[in-house]
Amino acid sequence: MIVVRILRDFKVPNFKFPKFKMQEIADIDEAKLEASKERKETKQRNEKGYYEPTNYKTIKEIFERSTKEYENYTFILEKFNHKEPFTEITYGNFKKDVLALGTGLEEALKLKNKRVAIIGETTYHWYVSYMTMLCGNIVAVPIDKELPLNEIENVVKRSKVSAIIYSTKKKDVIKKIKNVLPEVEYFIQMNSEEELKDKEIGLDNIIKEGKNLIQNGNNSYINEQIDPEAFKVLLFTSGTTSNAKGVMLCSKNLAQNINAVSAYVYLNEKDRLMSVLPLHHTYESTIGFLLPFAVGASISVCEGLKYIVPNLKETKPTAILTVPLLVENLYKKINENIVKSKKDKLVKSMIHLTNALKSVNIDIKRKVFNEIYENLGGKIRIIVSAAAPIDARIGKWVQDIGISFLQGYGLTETAPIAALTPEYEPKVGSAGKAVICAELKIDKPNDKGEGEVLIKSDTLMLGYYEDENATKEAIKDGWFNSGDIGYLDESGYLYITGRSKNVIVTQNGKNIYPEEIELLLGKIEEIKESMVYGKEDKDSKELIISVKVIPNYEKIEEKYGKILLEEEIYKVIWEEIKKVNKKLTAYKAIKHLEIKKDEFEKTTTMKIKRFAEIKKDQSD
Repeated sequence: MIVVRILRDFKVPNFKFPKFKMQEIADIDEAKLEASKERKETKQRNEKGYYEPTNYKTIKEIFERSTKEYENYTFILEKFNHKEPFTEITYGNFKKDVLALGTGLEEALKLKNKRVAIIGETTYHWYVSYMTMLCGNIVAVPIDKELPLNEIENVVKRSKVSAIIYSTKKKDVIKKIKNVLPEVEYFIQMNSEEELKDKEIGLDNIIKEGKNLIQNGNNSYINEQIDPEAFKVLLFTSGTTSNAKGVMLCSKNLAQNINAVSAYVYLNEKDRLMSVLPLHHTYESTIGFLLPFAVGASISVCEGLKYIVPNLKETKPTAILTVPLLVENLYKKINENIVKSKKDKLVKSMIHLTNALKSVNIDIKRKVFNEIYENLGGKIRIIVSAAAPIDARIGKWVQDIGISFLQGYGLTETAPIAALTPEYEPKVGSAGKAVICAELKIDKPNDKGEGEVLIKSDTLMLGYYEDENATKEAIKDGWFNSGDIGYLDESGYLYITGRSKNVIVTQNGKNIYPEEIELLLGKIEEIKESMVYGKEDKDSKELIISVKVIPNYEKIEEKYGKILLEEEIYKVIWEEIKKVNKKLTAYKAIKHLEIKKDEFEKTTTMKIKRFAEIKKDQSD
């Protein structure tokens, strides 16, 4: 799955939506007329059946085109103070800051051909710093801001960085590790004008120095040529099952992602994406940053998950990249409010009606479900979910209310997109089809057609950093062994059914993929989250199919009218699990339940770190 990392102990915010008043559409003919008058921008598909793609070789090529063509367009919207409105920054101003920072880093600080780490929350200077390195000759090393001190120190040392650019919120962290990193020449603080002192300097000071150099005729950074296949980005995957590997990417990998997505999804300068996921991961930094930048779109920076609903209303994005857990919770909260408003039967009937009309090219969904749209900002038209499987009924519901629901598949190693849903041929439940610069095949498929997903793509990494053996093990004859289990349908759409490293192998040789069972458990209202795994019986040494569950206490109290005792909650959930067991073949049935009192340890895309959780279980 797109291997990324959002909050280590992620807690989904309690989304607040008002009661829905939704009314019947009194005059369908009037709504149909209104829908026909709406100007819908479309893009013609070429003879190969997809949109004519772009053909960029490097990110610098994209930078030069977009900052010229969209100079006066808004690029970034960010709240630098929660009590104030969003600040809008144009492509033109972004260009000036990138050119100045690049000149300052390479010429004043002599960091050309060296490596620079970026660590911090999503903010304007993060975008500036990353683009600066992609357009110059500095290797970018984005670091997960949620890593503990010892891991940050380890990544900095392993990657041999010469400077660290950090956000103000990470100042205390940098102070604690500064003295054990003698090889780091500069510690550069965002939003600071401090002059150089004891290796510390403000990023705004470097920008200022860079502007002076440019004014005095120094165009060395501006005129630099970028080798499309040169090592450009180093990303460490804090994998769920093993130690982090360093993934080496080049400008071609990133540019080919932009080209590939442009063939399946139409975005332009009128679009706005909301940034919710962390920028240190390639899913957000490539598809959430470089892609909208390439088409002149704007990006609104979410202040934090608890502000996502008001931020949606304030900035009115047209698209959002997210992960299943967020989509699932938005779906649940919206539908709970629809039920509370006693509008669930009406909504079902209107979905049926609008689907029938859409089948004959009459789309009145935005008119009918306007209240839902307004609670999501009013302009949302695309939701992209990646990183893990999602219940197909949720994707279907998103489509039913008129929003394009797309799914992406890939890994950090594919920078990241290897497969994506074409917006003109959606297939809810699949992870999309191979992008135009990639091939997918299934290795050693079983009788169901399932096997390990192999990927060959122009977006495939250069290799693992300082690990030739791991590179050779992962890439054989040009095919990358993803570690994911899935199958391809007759149309080439990919379906992911599990992760090979997560597979539970029973004593009689049966393979059980936890994700399959977890999707069924996800439909139980009383369960907030679950993790299925094989627990070794101390006496027989056999693996018992077990599950750790975090109860949905809010839903349990609502359904049963009181706060239940722990043993009562166990009984309620076990009864629901027994119903799921009836849908499974006998060897997949859950035999052991554990109620988990704390949060699961997670990656930054909210995937449970199974290895870490099982290790805790073993130590207990």
